[in-house]
Amino acid sequence: MTELEKIIGYKFNNSELLKTALTHSSYANEHSDYFHCNERLEFLGDSVLGFITAEYIYREFSHLPEGELTKKRAYAVCETTLAEFANEISLGTFLLLGNGEKHTGGDKRPSILSDAFEALIAAIYLDGGIENAKKFVLSFVSNAVKEKPQFKDYKTTLQEVIQQNPEEQLSYIVTDESGPDHDKCFTVEVHLNSNCIGKGKGRSKKQAEQNAAKEALELMGL
Repeated sequence: MTELEKIIGYKFNNSELLKTALTHSSYANEHSDYFHCNERLEFLGDSVLGFITAEYIYREFSHLPEGELTKKRAYAVCETTLAEFANEISLGTFLLLGNGEKHTGGDKRPSILSDAFEALIAAIYLDGGIENAKKFVLSFVSNAVKEKPQFKDYKTTLQEVIQQNPEEQLSYIVTDESGPDHDKCFTVEVHLNSNCIGKGKGRSKKQAEQNAAKEALELMGL
């Protein structure tokens, strides 16, 4: 872990936070008496990342309308981009994975890498505050947001369609989760108010949400 601290340029006061950020649920399940997985940190890190990224884009791209800002943020925080950030610091080599994940390439799986990257952001935030978290995040995001998005973000597109009617509300609901830790499959429904307008499956919740939004757009003829 000392090597990772050198790579990211941040030394933890509480090394347990870093250890937890690197611990996948598959490993924690095999060592439940000693380890906590990084899922709670990932939850927090997602919000910290979103806030830092949104603030940076808002300040740096004052000439862009809200829709373009949203696209830039979506690209910077999507699973594919976060996995690329994780690979830049060789994060996969430091992850604690269960035997199943270890033998099936979990250290290279985008969903695991992106979640661990978000968990690492949360760990830095809790250990050193928002300024240290911002320094870490912007060392990646500042370059990423300058690029033109090269992927189809169905969630953002669907949101742009729906927000034309402010009273309408979108929500994503996980309806099923199956398979072993190293081969999960999530099923997600996207709801418009209380009505399901699309379903999707994926190896991560984010992927399943994108697929649900894609189906919703297709059903709308878009």
